[in-house]
Amino acid sequence: MELRHLRYFATVAETCHFGRAAEQLHIAQPALSHAVRQLEDELGVALLERTTRQVGLTPAGEFFLGEAQRVLSAVDAGVRGVQRIGEGQLGLVRVGVTGTAAFSHLPHLARALAQRVPQVELEVRAELLTAEQCAQLRDGSLGIGVLRPPVTGEDIDYRVIEAEPLVAAVPADHRLAVEPVVSMTDLRAEPLVTYDGRHSVVHAAVLRSCRDAGFTPNQQHHAPGTAALLALVAGGLGVGVVPASARSLPLAGVVFRDLAGAATVELALAWHRDTSSPLVNTVLAELEDVFPSARPPAEAGS
Repeated sequence: MELRHLRYFATVAETCHFGRAAEQLHIAQPALSHAVRQLEDELGVALLERTTRQVGLTPAGEFFLGEAQRVLSAVDAGVRGVQRIGEGQLGLVRVGVTGTAAFSHLPHLARALAQRVPQVELEVRAELLTAEQCAQLRDGSLGIGVLRPPVTGEDIDYRVIEAEPLVAAVPADHRLAVEPVVSMTDLRAEPLVTYDGRHSVVHAAVLRSCRDAGFTPNQQHHAPGTAALLALVAGGLGVGVVPASARSLPLAGVVFRDLAGAATVELALAWHRDTSSPLVNTVLAELEDVFPSARPPAEAGS
Protein backbone atom coordinates (compact mmCIF):
# COMPACT_ATOMS: atom_id res chain seq x y z
CA MET A 1 0.00 0.00 0.00
CA GLU A 2 1.38 3.38 -0.99
CA LEU A 3 0.58 6.78 0.41
CA ARG A 4 -0.77 7.87 -2.96
CA HIS A 5 -3.39 5.10 -2.77
CA LEU A 6 -4.73 6.60 0.46
CA ARG A 7 -4.79 10.07 -1.05
CA TYR A 8 -6.52 8.83 -4.22
CA PHE A 9 -9.17 6.97 -2.25
CA ALA A 10 -9.79 9.86 0.15
CA THR A 11 -10.24 12.31 -2.73
CA VAL A 12 -12.72 10.04 -4.50
CA ALA A 13 -14.61 9.45 -1.27
CA GLU A 14 -14.76 13.16 -0.48
CA THR A 15 -15.96 14.17 -3.98
CA CYS A 16 -18.09 11.06 -4.62
CA HIS A 17 -17.00 11.37 -8.25
CA PHE A 18 -14.05 9.83 -10.08
CA GLY A 19 -13.94 12.57 -12.71
CA ARG A 20 -13.78 15.47 -10.24
CA ALA A 21 -11.30 13.56 -8.10
CA ALA A 22 -9.05 12.95 -11.11
CA GLU A 23 -9.12 16.69 -11.89
CA GLN A 24 -8.13 17.59 -8.34
CA LEU A 25 -5.32 15.03 -8.34
CA HIS A 26 -4.16 15.97 -11.85
CA ILE A 27 -4.18 12.40 -13.11
CA ALA A 28 -6.16 10.54 -15.76
CA GLN A 29 -9.48 9.05 -14.58
CA PRO A 30 -8.64 5.49 -15.75
CA ALA A 31 -5.38 5.60 -13.78
CA LEU A 32 -7.27 6.77 -10.70
CA SER A 33 -9.88 4.02 -11.03
CA HIS A 34 -7.13 1.43 -11.42
CA ALA A 35 -5.27 2.67 -8.34
CA VAL A 36 -8.39 2.51 -6.16
CA ARG A 37 -9.10 -1.01 -7.44
CA GLN A 38 -5.56 -1.99 -6.47
CA LEU A 39 -6.17 -0.67 -2.96
CA GLU A 40 -9.41 -2.62 -2.62
CA ASP A 41 -7.74 -5.78 -3.92
CA GLU A 42 -4.94 -5.40 -1.39
CA LEU A 43 -7.41 -4.89 1.47
CA GLY A 44 -9.68 -7.65 0.22
CA VAL A 45 -12.80 -5.57 0.69
CA ALA A 46 -14.85 -3.12 -1.38
CA LEU A 47 -14.49 0.48 -0.21
CA LEU A 48 -16.73 2.13 -2.80
CA GLU A 49 -20.17 1.42 -4.20
CA ARG A 50 -20.11 2.34 -7.88
CA THR A 51 -23.16 3.03 -10.03
CA THR A 52 -23.47 4.72 -13.38
CA ARG A 53 -24.57 7.94 -11.68
CA GLN A 54 -22.68 8.19 -8.40
CA VAL A 55 -20.02 6.79 -6.12
CA GLY A 56 -20.74 5.98 -2.48
CA LEU A 57 -18.94 4.49 0.47
CA THR A 58 -19.44 1.00 1.82
CA PRO A 59 -19.41 0.58 5.61
CA ALA A 60 -15.77 -0.54 5.29
CA GLY A 61 -15.10 2.50 3.12
CA GLU A 62 -16.60 4.86 5.71
CA PHE A 63 -14.31 3.43 8.38
CA PHE A 64 -11.25 3.44 6.15
CA LEU A 65 -11.85 7.04 5.04
CA GLY A 66 -11.48 8.24 8.63
CA GLU A 67 -8.27 6.26 9.05
CA ALA A 68 -6.88 7.47 5.72
CA GLN A 69 -7.66 11.09 6.57
CA ARG A 70 -5.93 10.73 9.94
CA VAL A 71 -2.81 9.28 8.30
CA LEU A 72 -2.75 11.89 5.55
CA SER A 73 -3.23 14.70 8.06
CA ALA A 74 -0.31 13.42 10.14
CA VAL A 75 1.89 13.15 7.06
CA ASP A 76 0.98 16.66 5.91
CA ALA A 77 1.70 18.03 9.39
CA GLY A 78 5.04 16.25 9.39
CA VAL A 79 5.94 17.73 6.03
CA ARG A 80 5.00 21.23 7.16
CA GLY A 81 6.99 20.80 10.36
CA VAL A 82 10.11 19.61 8.55
CA GLN A 83 9.85 22.50 6.11
CA ARG A 84 9.48 25.01 8.94
CA ILE A 85 12.50 23.54 10.70
CA GLY A 86 14.47 23.85 7.49
CA GLU A 87 13.34 27.46 7.20
CA GLY A 88 14.38 28.16 10.79
CA GLN A 89 10.80 28.82 11.90
CA LEU A 90 10.34 25.88 14.27
CA GLY A 91 12.47 24.26 16.96
CA LEU A 92 14.43 24.83 20.15
CA VAL A 93 17.22 27.39 20.50
CA ARG A 94 19.39 27.52 23.61
CA VAL A 95 20.37 31.01 24.72
CA GLY A 96 23.02 31.80 27.31
CA VAL A 97 22.66 35.05 29.28
CA THR A 98 25.19 36.78 31.46
CA GLY A 99 24.45 38.43 34.80
CA THR A 100 22.01 41.32 34.86
CA ALA A 101 21.19 40.93 31.15
CA ALA A 102 18.72 38.27 32.30
CA PHE A 103 16.68 41.09 33.84
CA SER A 104 17.41 44.01 31.52
CA HIS A 105 17.45 42.37 28.06
CA LEU A 106 16.05 38.83 28.26
CA PRO A 107 12.39 39.91 28.74
CA HIS A 108 12.56 42.08 25.61
CA LEU A 109 14.27 39.30 23.66
CA ALA A 110 11.78 36.64 24.72
CA ARG A 111 8.73 38.79 23.99
CA ALA A 112 10.02 39.82 20.57
CA LEU A 113 10.78 36.26 19.49
CA ALA A 114 7.40 35.05 20.75
CA GLN A 115 5.75 37.60 18.47
CA ARG A 116 8.03 37.17 15.44
CA VAL A 117 8.73 33.42 15.44
CA PRO A 118 6.06 31.96 17.75
CA GLN A 119 6.99 28.33 17.05
CA VAL A 120 10.55 28.82 18.25
CA GLU A 121 11.05 27.58 21.81
CA LEU A 122 13.68 29.19 24.03
CA GLU A 123 15.78 27.36 26.59
CA VAL A 124 17.57 29.97 28.69
CA ARG A 125 20.75 29.36 30.65
CA ALA A 126 21.37 32.32 32.93
CA GLU A 127 24.32 33.56 34.97
CA LEU A 128 26.90 32.33 32.45
CA LEU A 129 30.14 34.29 32.16
CA THR A 130 31.65 35.02 28.77
CA ALA A 131 34.21 32.20 28.85
CA GLU A 132 31.51 29.66 29.73
CA GLN A 133 29.25 30.87 26.94
CA CYS A 134 32.06 30.76 24.37
CA ALA A 135 32.87 27.17 25.35
CA GLN A 136 29.21 26.16 25.05
CA LEU A 137 28.78 27.96 21.73
CA ARG A 138 31.80 26.05 20.52
CA ASP A 139 30.56 22.60 21.59
CA GLY A 140 26.98 23.25 20.44
CA SER A 141 25.40 23.38 23.91
CA LEU A 142 24.32 26.96 23.15
CA GLY A 143 23.06 28.41 19.90
CA ILE A 144 23.26 32.10 20.89
CA GLY A 145 24.98 33.93 23.72
CA VAL A 146 24.18 37.25 25.36
CA LEU A 147 27.58 38.05 26.82
CA ARG A 148 30.16 40.71 27.54
CA PRO A 149 33.13 40.94 25.14
CA PRO A 150 35.96 40.23 24.68
CA VAL A 151 35.17 36.70 23.57
CA THR A 152 37.55 33.78 23.78
CA GLY A 153 38.53 32.09 20.51
CA GLU A 154 38.59 33.26 16.92
CA ASP A 155 35.64 31.04 15.98
CA ILE A 156 33.13 33.07 18.00
CA ASP A 157 31.52 36.05 16.25
CA TYR A 158 29.53 38.71 18.04
CA ARG A 159 27.59 41.92 17.57
CA VAL A 160 27.58 44.58 20.26
CA ILE A 161 24.07 45.68 21.22
CA GLU A 162 24.86 48.06 24.06
CA ALA A 163 27.73 49.91 25.68
CA GLU A 164 26.68 49.98 29.30
CA PRO A 165 28.06 52.35 31.95
CA LEU A 166 29.12 51.21 35.38
CA VAL A 167 27.26 52.68 38.36
CA ALA A 168 27.83 52.75 42.08
CA ALA A 169 25.67 50.63 44.39
CA VAL A 170 25.87 52.04 47.92
CA PRO A 171 24.13 51.25 51.21
CA ALA A 172 21.08 53.47 51.69
CA ASP A 173 22.58 54.96 54.89
CA HIS A 174 26.01 55.58 53.34
CA ARG A 175 27.40 59.13 53.03
CA LEU A 176 27.52 58.77 49.23
CA ALA A 177 23.83 57.86 49.03
CA VAL A 178 22.86 61.54 49.17
CA GLU A 179 25.11 62.49 46.25
CA PRO A 180 23.41 62.67 42.82
CA VAL A 181 26.63 61.57 41.11
CA VAL A 182 29.60 59.71 42.57
CA SER A 183 33.13 59.85 41.22
CA MET A 184 35.55 56.94 41.05
CA THR A 185 37.91 58.94 43.23
CA ASP A 186 35.18 58.99 45.91
CA LEU A 187 35.70 55.24 46.25
CA ARG A 188 39.41 55.45 46.96
CA ALA A 189 39.07 54.77 50.68
CA GLU A 190 35.87 52.75 50.53
CA PRO A 191 35.71 49.00 51.17
CA LEU A 192 34.46 47.47 47.94
CA VAL A 193 32.28 44.46 47.31
CA THR A 194 33.47 43.10 43.97
CA TYR A 195 32.71 40.25 41.63
CA ASP A 196 34.66 37.04 41.80
CA GLY A 197 37.59 37.93 39.57
CA ARG A 198 37.80 34.70 37.59
CA HIS A 199 36.77 35.35 33.98
CA SER A 200 34.54 38.32 34.94
CA VAL A 201 34.60 41.07 32.32
CA VAL A 202 32.84 43.46 34.72
CA HIS A 203 35.38 42.79 37.46
CA ALA A 204 38.20 43.58 35.06
CA ALA A 205 36.46 46.84 34.09
CA VAL A 206 36.08 47.81 37.75
CA LEU A 207 39.77 47.21 38.44
CA ARG A 208 40.68 49.19 35.32
CA SER A 209 38.47 52.08 36.43
CA CYS A 210 40.12 52.13 39.85
CA ARG A 211 43.57 52.05 38.28
CA ASP A 212 42.70 54.88 35.89
CA ALA A 213 41.47 56.90 38.90
CA GLY A 214 44.86 56.42 40.53
CA PHE A 215 44.21 53.89 43.29
CA THR A 216 44.18 50.19 44.08
CA PRO A 217 40.71 49.04 45.17
CA ASN A 218 40.17 47.92 48.74
CA GLN A 219 38.39 44.65 47.94
CA GLN A 220 36.84 43.47 51.18
CA HIS A 221 34.28 40.97 49.89
CA HIS A 222 33.70 39.03 46.68
CA ALA A 223 30.39 37.85 45.23
CA PRO A 224 29.67 35.26 42.53
CA GLY A 225 26.96 37.41 40.89
CA THR A 226 25.09 40.70 41.02
CA ALA A 227 22.28 39.53 43.30
CA ALA A 228 24.74 38.37 45.97
CA LEU A 229 26.87 41.49 45.53
CA LEU A 230 23.89 43.78 46.10
CA ALA A 231 22.84 41.77 49.14
CA LEU A 232 26.27 42.36 50.67
CA VAL A 233 26.01 46.07 49.85
CA ALA A 234 22.57 46.20 51.51
CA GLY A 235 24.17 44.59 54.55
CA GLY A 236 26.56 47.53 54.80
CA LEU A 237 29.70 45.54 53.97
CA GLY A 238 30.89 47.94 51.28
CA VAL A 239 30.18 49.76 48.06
CA GLY A 240 29.70 47.95 44.75
CA VAL A 241 30.45 48.94 41.16
CA VAL A 242 28.01 47.21 38.82
CA PRO A 243 26.59 47.50 35.30
CA ALA A 244 23.76 50.03 34.98
CA SER A 245 21.36 47.18 34.19
CA ALA A 246 21.65 46.21 37.87
CA ARG A 247 19.05 48.91 38.45
CA SER A 248 16.61 46.23 37.24
CA LEU A 249 17.24 44.50 40.58
CA PRO A 250 15.88 46.95 43.16
CA LEU A 251 16.80 45.88 46.67
CA ALA A 252 15.83 47.49 49.95
CA GLY A 253 18.88 49.10 51.52
CA VAL A 254 20.69 49.78 48.21
CA VAL A 255 20.70 52.95 46.12
CA PHE A 256 22.31 53.37 42.72
CA ARG A 257 24.27 56.43 41.68
CA ASP A 258 25.80 57.42 38.36
CA LEU A 259 29.56 56.97 38.49
CA ALA A 260 31.80 59.55 36.86
CA GLY A 261 35.15 58.35 35.58
CA ALA A 262 34.15 54.70 35.33
CA ALA A 263 34.58 52.45 32.33
CA THR A 264 31.78 51.02 30.23
CA VAL A 265 31.10 47.35 29.57
CA GLU A 266 29.68 46.06 26.32
CA LEU A 267 26.86 43.58 25.89
CA ALA A 268 26.75 41.52 22.72
CA LEU A 269 24.93 38.75 20.87
CA ALA A 270 27.37 35.96 20.09
CA TRP A 271 27.31 32.81 17.96
CA HIS A 272 29.67 30.23 16.53
CA ARG A 273 31.12 31.43 13.25
CA ASP A 274 30.50 28.12 11.48
CA THR A 275 26.93 27.56 12.66
CA SER A 276 24.81 25.87 10.02
CA SER A 277 21.59 25.98 12.04
CA PRO A 278 18.74 27.67 10.12
CA LEU A 279 17.05 28.27 13.46
CA VAL A 280 20.01 30.15 14.95
CA ASN A 281 20.37 32.21 11.79
CA THR A 282 16.65 33.06 11.82
CA VAL A 283 16.74 34.13 15.47
CA LEU A 284 19.83 36.26 14.88
CA ALA A 285 18.15 37.92 11.90
CA GLU A 286 15.07 38.74 13.98
CA LEU A 287 17.22 40.14 16.77
CA GLU A 288 18.88 42.51 14.30
CA ASP A 289 15.68 44.56 14.51
CA VAL A 290 15.12 44.04 18.22
CA PHE A 291 18.62 45.11 19.29
CA PRO A 292 20.23 47.54 16.81
CA SER A 293 24.01 47.42 16.85
CA ALA A 294 25.78 49.75 19.25
CA ARG A 295 28.65 49.81 16.75
CA PRO A 296 29.54 47.98 13.51
CA PRO A 297 29.62 44.14 13.69
CA ALA A 298 32.76 42.86 15.36
CA GLU A 299 34.78 39.76 14.73
CA ALA A 300 36.35 37.65 17.42
CA GLY A 301 39.76 38.91 18.35
CA SER A 302 39.07 42.43 17.05
